[in-house]
Amino acid sequence: QNVIQTEKFLTSGQASRMDKLLANLDRDTGWRVRVLCQAYPNTPGLAIRDYWDLGKYDQKDDKYVVLVVDEFGGKANVLNFNVGDGVKLVLPNVFWTRLQAKYGTTFYVRENGIDVAVTNAIDAIVSCLRSDEQYCTQVPDTAPNLRSMGMM
Repeated sequence: QNVIQTEKFLTSGQASRMDKLLANLDRDTGWRVRVLCQAYPNTPGLAIRDYWDLGKYDQKDDKYVVLVVDEFGGKANVLNFNVGDGVKLVLPNVFWTRLQAKYGTTFYVRENGIDVAVTNAIDAIVSCLRSDEQYCTQVPDTAPNLRSMGMM
């Protein structure tokens, strides 16, 4: 399961679509992207790392991203990332900062919904990881989302 929701920010359809999108990315490219939707303080903590088998010190595989979605009571950026060192060669720190600033702000979430923020962020990450350039510093301008595809 690539998408785990202890807090239901996504509909079951959105979560299912995202799970398939991320499974295809993993199969086609080896990049592992996972999504955890939670509400602090009710979090799975480090157990999630073991469940997904990510970020262990003895692992050589560092091609993973974990997007942690948490509203923190509406007072903080909802998008937080745990990024493996191998990903930083393709998506450097400035990309993650820009992604948070574009989709994770309380203003964006209030205007568009947390589900759209999450789907747009994931679509941008997948788009960059699949790009021919194999390197992104800018967040794609036209990340598709379910509303823009007429599905909401």
